[in-house]
Amino acid sequence: MDPVLIAIVALLVGGAGAYAYQNVIKGRLPQTKKDKEDKEPTDAREIILDAKNEAFKIKREAEEETRKVRSEVLQLEARVVAKEETLDKKISELESRENSFKLREEEIEKGKGELAGKLEKVAGITREEAKKLILEATETKLKSEVSRRIREAEEAVKKEADEKAKAILIDAMKNGATDYVAEYTTSIVRFEDEDMKGRIIGREGRNIRAFELSTGVDVDLDDSPGTIRLSSFDGERREVAKVALEKLMVDGRIHPARIEEIVEQVRSDFEKIRRAEGEKLCAAVGVHNLPNEIVETLGRFKWRFSYGQNLLQHTEEETKIGMAIARMIGADVNMVRLGCLFHDIGKVFTSEQEGTHVQLGVDYLKKFNIDQKVINAVAEHHEDKPFSAPESVIVWIADAISGSRPGARHEAVEDYIKRVTEIENVASSFKGVDKSFAIAAGREVRVIVYPEQVDDDTLTVLAHDISEKIHDSITYPGQVKVTVIRETRAESVAH
Repeated sequence: MDPVLIAIVALLVGGAGAYAYQNVIKGRLPQTKKDKEDKEPTDAREIILDAKNEAFKIKREAEEETRKVRSEVLQLEARVVAKEETLDKKISELESRENSFKLREEEIEKGKGELAGKLEKVAGITREEAKKLILEATETKLKSEVSRRIREAEEAVKKEADEKAKAILIDAMKNGATDYVAEYTTSIVRFEDEDMKGRIIGREGRNIRAFELSTGVDVDLDDSPGTIRLSSFDGERREVAKVALEKLMVDGRIHPARIEEIVEQVRSDFEKIRRAEGEKLCAAVGVHNLPNEIVETLGRFKWRFSYGQNLLQHTEEETKIGMAIARMIGADVNMVRLGCLFHDIGKVFTSEQEGTHVQLGVDYLKKFNIDQKVINAVAEHHEDKPFSAPESVIVWIADAISGSRPGARHEAVEDYIKRVTEIENVASSFKGVDKSFAIAAGREVRVIVYPEQVDDDTLTVLAHDISEKIHDSITYPGQVKVTVIRETRAESVAH
């Protein structure tokens, strides 16, 4: 702040104070007129003197503050100037170094050019030719190393993939394990009272005859104590007889008329039994809200068998395996769930309609607006069509695991040997075939041909012809893979 302005302000403040003080003095009651006249000049002089002293003090402080500020400004200016000088010096040094580097680069480039020229003159080849030769030599040297590393990497990947696949399949099969005792053509009814056998036979066997005529099953009472064996190749008929017999034993009124009445009642209520079995299967694999007709059709799996394997057991097992695999590899679990659940639904209609169970199942599912991806999985689970999605492959794998595992399906040894022999004979009947071997329980046949008679171009045609003839002439479960092998060898002996 300007010192002069400060002084002026101080004077004004002092004058104002003096004026105020005089007013205060004037407000007091004078003792005498003479005292009042003598005292006023003295007080005014004192006030003016105090105001001047205060103004001088303020002016001095302002000048001191001004000097201090000016000193700090001068110091800051000196620092800025010093830093500018230092910065200019460093910039000059950097420019000098940059110029030095440029000179060095020019010298190096010039030296490279001279050296390259000398080398080209000595070698008799240009720079590009020399580069090409070096690259070719390096490539030749590294080719074997690269090939070796590629083979090692492929072997490591295959080994890791095999181990991972084994782990996935083992865990999936563990998840698909089900507790179920397969019934092929018989059902067992148990009771505690041995007198019940006599009541079931009836006088002169009339009750048992009426029961067999009404149900269409054979009743065997000469088994172990406390059991009655019902025998029939029709699973649903056998189930009707089992439920009817259990109801008769609870009711106690066993005679021909009552037998016919109970059997007819069970037969009319069998739709509910099928639906109940279908609901159990759906609940076991976590499927809900299906149409009642589909649920009832799934319930019929309980009385369907394929080579001794119960269709309901197989479906539940396959669905759990497929879901486990789908979770592990990140596939659509729900799509796999439904694909596995419906994959064999056409087998229910094979005895009623013409066509394969795959086509019958696809046609049946289309009536209910089922997701096309699920229908594709059903259509492709026997490789009748190319796989359209990873989920279809999982359904196929799960079906193979459940159907092909040891003990899953039952077949007479004589029939098995006959079928395998027929497959080998069909494959050996073609011209140019040297040997044929049926492996994997008859699910694959490997055909070895004479290389002089069959060339590489006809291998595919021969494999197709063999598979077509096997399909047309032999009855077999699942599928038969045909692999044709043509091998040529060259031999020499060192003496």
